[in-house]
Amino acid sequence: MVQKNLLLQNLQDGLYDEKLAKIYCIEKQDVKYYSERFLNVIQGLERTFGSVEDVSLFSAPGRTELGGNHTDHQHGCVLAGSINLDVIAAVKLNDENIVRVQSEGYPMDIIDLDSIEPDEKEYNQAKALIKGVIAKFKTLGYEIKGFDAYTSSNVLKGSGLSSSAAFEVLIGNIINGLFANGEVSAVDIAKIGQYAENVYFGKPCGLMDQMACSIGAAVSIDFSDTENPVIRKVDFDFSNTGYALCIIDSGADHADLTDEYAAIPKEMKAVANYFEEEYLRNVNKSDFYSSIRSLREKVGDRAVLRAIHFFEDNDRAVKEAQALKDGHFDEFLSLVKESGYSSYMYLQNVCVSGSVQNQAVGLVLALCQEFLQGKGAYRVHGGGFAGTVQAFVPVDMLDDFKREIEAILGDGYCHVLSIRPIGGFQFV
Repeated sequence: MVQKNLLLQNLQDGLYDEKLAKIYCIEKQDVKYYSERFLNVIQGLERTFGSVEDVSLFSAPGRTELGGNHTDHQHGCVLAGSINLDVIAAVKLNDENIVRVQSEGYPMDIIDLDSIEPDEKEYNQAKALIKGVIAKFKTLGYEIKGFDAYTSSNVLKGSGLSSSAAFEVLIGNIINGLFANGEVSAVDIAKIGQYAENVYFGKPCGLMDQMACSIGAAVSIDFSDTENPVIRKVDFDFSNTGYALCIIDSGADHADLTDEYAAIPKEMKAVANYFEEEYLRNVNKSDFYSSIRSLREKVGDRAVLRAIHFFEDNDRAVKEAQALKDGHFDEFLSLVKESGYSSYMYLQNVCVSGSVQNQAVGLVLALCQEFLQGKGAYRVHGGGFAGTVQAFVPVDMLDDFKREIEAILGDGYCHVLSIRPIGGFQFV
């Protein structure tokens, strides 16, 4: 921890400007917004919890999925990257056996460290994620003491950028920094986040979101063994490609889509079960294709189509990582477009079943096709159905593209991002 007044002075004097520029992929002269964010959370901590002497700062980024759409929950391969939007926190220790987390704009979460068992009544609440992370660290043998945290996030909620995973990774880094001497690896912090989300938050998510938020940069992940995923950082500088990464909010409502999301792994597993396997990753691709006739009768056509998507997109994620590693960005873009077509036609996570009037994601994809004029690439991003579209837009077209998209969807719906080189970490 750092003495608060010294930390405030260092931020104001620009001592961290070079570090901030690297983290957020910006020029040094543009760091004022980011240094002010950290100043604000320190002030928010003191405003909320009273006088502060020593404080630590933490950050965890959101993530973007670059390759492998709905492949992780079948123990497949993905390509993901952390982005330069994050959730940050100012933290101080307290002398109580209580953890208090005040997230800007939300009610305070209060956790009694003597009562951290899962509670179904707390499903889908931030409190559940905090409790789950604390509980897992305790099972690893670490003594957790009381602390107060003030957090602020610019990771867009419901955008497919994994605001919940970023929050889990943030809490994991806070506990790792304060009570575990930084001993827990980024990979294990990701696993702890997934545990909290599965067991305490009540969401059966895969591990890709947490892994990308925790590790940082562009990472290729093979989940064949989920306890020991094979993780490779992809050494590639997106800033030199001549393309901008855009995430476009479709504006659709995520409410009541749990069944749509749950049906995808359920149907994929039904295909795997036909071959007496739990996950599609363990099914031989040739055996699958030679069995489609009987599979159609057993599990139905949509399950078969979704399995086709898995096999093809799983291979594509590996090829995408290799294309970036080899510096073949045009090949990468071509694979991104193929993935987008597969998600729309086979995975079918663009339109909600039976919805005629509301097809926002499909509309955004159509707009990208029109405004990009055959250049760049675009695809449904993340879970789908009501989230976002990812587009790689030539820089010389970016202003026009953003203006044309937002003229239809509304101001602020097209977000221009960068791949951040650092995952979750303790800033000071």
